[in-house]
Amino acid sequence: MPGKNTLKTYVENGFYHIYNRGVEKRNIFLDEQDYKVFLNYLKLYLSNRDELIVLIKKRTDLSDEQKNDKISKLMALKNYFNKIELLCYVLMPNHFHLEIRQKKIRDMEDFMRSLITKYSKYFNKRYDRVGPLFQGRYNAVLITNERYLSHLGRYIHLNPQEIIVNKQSLSSYPWSSYQAYINNLSVSWLNKNYFFSDFEKNKGFSFNSYKGFVEGYKEETFEEIKAYKKMFLD
Repeated sequence: MPGKNTLKTYVENGFYHIYNRGVEKRNIFLDEQDYKVFLNYLKLYLSNRDELIVLIKKRTDLSDEQKNDKISKLMALKNYFNKIELLCYVLMPNHFHLEIRQKKIRDMEDFMRSLITKYSKYFNKRYDRVGPLFQGRYNAVLITNERYLSHLGRYIHLNPQEIIVNKQSLSSYPWSSYQAYINNLSVSWLNKNYFFSDFEKNKGFSFNSYKGFVEGYKEETFEEIKAYKKMFLD
């Protein structure tokens, strides 16, 4: 019998919670380079390709040959700009969470196949291994309640809580979109408007900042957050 959330509901303009973890719960990010490579793939897939090419051409640290090589590799990749919107993400040692919106009915499927295949090939080559890296293709939950968008983002951004040590703040975790939200950083391939519009429209939130909402919301305890994680990843 298929596992929960492996039978996916595909709808146009649908919002989804996507997650996956390493096969046998093994780590899929072993060092800083692995995290950066995964994020770079997100950037390359979700950015305006023409703008990326302009940036490459402007680089003064590359020769013309190196620039052409980078542009050639970029053109060989599929591009999902204006097909997939990324609302938030977190990368954890053995799993990841994405919250996305797809435009057409199969954009998510195509995007996730490209992302997982690309990263798996990189990882297996780097660590001289063979076989699947992830536990199945990916899991995707259709979000049918618009108000849940922000609460899911909160859950995703709270994921690093249990691995942060030495009294570090949640905002210090580098492999999450949380820093972009609370520091108002401009990331062209991350759409923060959906979350912020909830606060602008005052949709029942009693917080005056996104950080206050994520770290100060008390209706759910940390144990409940862990229970959500168990529900999604077990």
